[in-house]
Amino acid sequence: MNNLLYLIAVICVIGWLFGFINGSAGSLIHILLVIAVIAVLLGVIRKAKG
Repeated sequence: MNNLLYLIAVICVIGWLFGFINGSAGSLIHILLVIAVIAVLLGVIRKAKG
């Protein structure tokens, strides 16, 4: 599960960079990036507790 979260985060970062360079669909990519960062942080916090 953790590997999947990191994979999604990497894909979102690449998409964010692509959207930043192109300037199109930037807001959607930013929202997805925020969701991915929150998911990774939750995974790290849960791993630290358990």
